[in-house]
Amino acid sequence: MAHPVVQKLRAQMSLPVICSPMFIVSNPDMVIEQCKSGLLGSFPALNARPASLLDEWLDRITRTLDDERKQHPEQKIAPFAVNQIIHTSNDRLDHDMQACEKYKVPVIITSLRAPTDVASAVHRWGGLVFHDVTTIRHAEKALEAGVDGLILVAAGAGGHAGTLSPFALVSEVRKFYDGPIILSGSITNGGSILAAQAMGADFAYIGTRFIASQEANADPGYKQMIVDSAAKDILYTPFFTGIPGNYLTPSITASGLDPNNLQEQDKLSTNFGSTRVKAWKDVWGAGQGVGTIDSIDPVATIAQRMQQEYQTARQRIASENA
Repeated sequence: MAHPVVQKLRAQMSLPVICSPMFIVSNPDMVIEQCKSGLLGSFPALNARPASLLDEWLDRITRTLDDERKQHPEQKIAPFAVNQIIHTSNDRLDHDMQACEKYKVPVIITSLRAPTDVASAVHRWGGLVFHDVTTIRHAEKALEAGVDGLILVAAGAGGHAGTLSPFALVSEVRKFYDGPIILSGSITNGGSILAAQAMGADFAYIGTRFIASQEANADPGYKQMIVDSAAKDILYTPFFTGIPGNYLTPSITASGLDPNNLQEQDKLSTNFGSTRVKAWKDVWGAGQGVGTIDSIDPVATIAQRMQQEYQTARQRIASENA
């Protein structure tokens, strides 16, 4: 039997998909369309700039989804999440958490540090906390902090990804944890969503596929590069942020760097006018699943296609086991 948190969320969702919060890319338009399609949408609080804009975003998302539920009671409208960076460098955290409390954001996704204080605050207003982890030790520390679910960022995921195979990571975490697991790593279609569940995850965590959406706040060249790329075009490196992550090699080349010879001295000396090469803005993140992305579509179309692929995969497995 599914965990109570999983049951609660799935009752509001058409697919077991949580859409990952992507720096710069995720915005209210994307989140609203994801939730209307029955997928749990999310965005980083830091995408709302200046900080005062966060209140406007939360108000718009909350009101729009509430209206959708009233107008279409038969339809599954998923809840949404806000990503908070739990790090001393984030001087907006207190402000942004107050805004989230005001609107009682259903899910908070935390990153970088065990969210002990954040978890306590979110639980007071009845919300859930899911935390990004890449290793077993990170998972253990997150659970000690009182999180409600673990996001396993496995090898092949876009942005700051881990190095462990999803098979290894899910299996080891399941030895000591029976709560919600959200799995990330090259998941772009309905078949891979079902595969994540077969491995023991409760939800798939999908980001890169939604960069190539009409609603994404991404440069048109970024979206097209996603469509034109394959797994061989992804480079895993700590060069740009100090934390290992997956990036599109054509964007590295376009920034004037050699993906095969990234040196620290190049990083220090590379300037465009007065602006250095920046991860996410000049160099674009993506997961190894880019080779399965062939078009730039509305979020609703992407979600509908995933739903069809998911059902087809389930039927295929059922027929093979009949």
